[in-house]
Amino acid sequence: MTNKKSKKAAANKDNGLDKKTIGLTAKKSEDFSEWYTQLIAKAELADYTKVSGCMVLRPYGYAIWEKIVKEVDSRLKKMGVQNCYFPLFIPESLLKKEEQHVKGFAPEVAWVTHASDTKLDERLAVRPTSETIMYDSVSKWVRSWRDLPLKLNQWNNVVRWEFKHPTPFIRTREFLWCEGHTAFATKEEAEQEINDIMALWKEITENYLALAGVAGRKGEAEKFAGALASYSIEYFLPNGKAAQGPDAHFDGQNFAKAFDITFLNEEGKKDYVWQNTWAITTRMLGIIAMVHGDDHGLIIPPRIAPIHAVIVPILFEDSKKDVLAVAEKIRKELEKENIAVEVDARETYTAGWKFNEWELKGVPIRIELGPRDLEKQQLVLFRRDTMQKETAKITAAAAAVKRKLDEIQQSMLSKSRQQLESSIVAVKSVPEIAAAVKAKKAPKGFFCGSAKCEAEIKEKADGVTSRCMTLDSSDKKGRCVVCGKEGTVTYFGKAY
Repeated sequence: MTNKKSKKAAANKDNGLDKKTIGLTAKKSEDFSEWYTQLIAKAELADYTKVSGCMVLRPYGYAIWEKIVKEVDSRLKKMGVQNCYFPLFIPESLLKKEEQHVKGFAPEVAWVTHASDTKLDERLAVRPTSETIMYDSVSKWVRSWRDLPLKLNQWNNVVRWEFKHPTPFIRTREFLWCEGHTAFATKEEAEQEINDIMALWKEITENYLALAGVAGRKGEAEKFAGALASYSIEYFLPNGKAAQGPDAHFDGQNFAKAFDITFLNEEGKKDYVWQNTWAITTRMLGIIAMVHGDDHGLIIPPRIAPIHAVIVPILFEDSKKDVLAVAEKIRKELEKENIAVEVDARETYTAGWKFNEWELKGVPIRIELGPRDLEKQQLVLFRRDTMQKETAKITAAAAAVKRKLDEIQQSMLSKSRQQLESSIVAVKSVPEIAAAVKAKKAPKGFFCGSAKCEAEIKEKADGVTSRCMTLDSSDKKGRCVVCGKEGTVTYFGKAY
């Protein structure tokens, strides 16, 4: 009979938390789900909780999110966006004001019905998104064209009580995001902002997260509830599934009419504002892990890595003092170049154990330094992305590390782009879509965008949906894979 202690050990092992086995025991190519579960836990990005579908962002995972927040936030401010904060709780009467919106979110809303033992006069929704609570206030603030544009953003959490299979970062009941809400006097201004936001998402995801995706417009069935049009960047993952990245929604005047957000234009006439919403979420951490990670662990793009380089001194009693002194000198030189670096001088672990741990956590560069290296006045640089080593002069350590970080960043984006391009296959029918997804490919074909055709694809291709219709004007038109009407080049996939 298994005792309590062994049961606990078995449970920890199942959750990827067995500290005796620091590395991953599942292969990415053989058991993607188990590999990802172990990766998230053992690399200390996140942990599970007693609340089903909700996770803990551990300090290392949160530090990566903070890097993303910093880059996005600084650019939004340059675009005139101001940060604010609205309540977590939304009265039911407000949530119901926009019919399409409440219909789209109703199945996912968590409700507060009591305060202690006292039943509330009106149910309060735990924020699934903030349009309704924000626009009730915005309707009071906007009176004239001089009050526009109004550009607001929240860095907050939202709760969507989905009952699908939860996956850390990718699909959780609570997640973090930026929640942008903007209002303009004209349709043209609102549409231009959609272009600007999508360009921002492309810059962040490619130049910082090193992720190559496909940008485009959503079909009618996949667009945001209450929007006239939705746009997103979609990612095709090594397990054959797709995941939606950052998005932007052109809401037109739907919410303005529901919440009476009106203003006097320059001609003195009353008009409704034109609105947009947009977001990037902690889902990106999961996509980074899935796309870049390997059987050794995470691989973090340097520009969002909490630690750029770790120095692992090879310690022996007779040379320890000299090695540590040089390691400290190198650390200071790297920090002068704004390179985040740590010296792992722990003597309770072997050098090999440390190598495995930092590889698991995806630190871009490892610097190995031992007594023989001091004799040669060199150090060993290990690149996490290629698992390759080379030597550099100790006196040129900062320049060598800086150069390698740039190389790693570009190489990771190039590899991601190659993986995307090699997975794309052309399709002309629903059966071909289903076959491509089953083969872990990214099917691309023509699609009219209608909800009816979307439903047929989903039914006949085992849950596959259109991910996005490309925006490239050079793409030719063709016949929809379902109805035969004119369609746009579209990517399909089975999404998380």
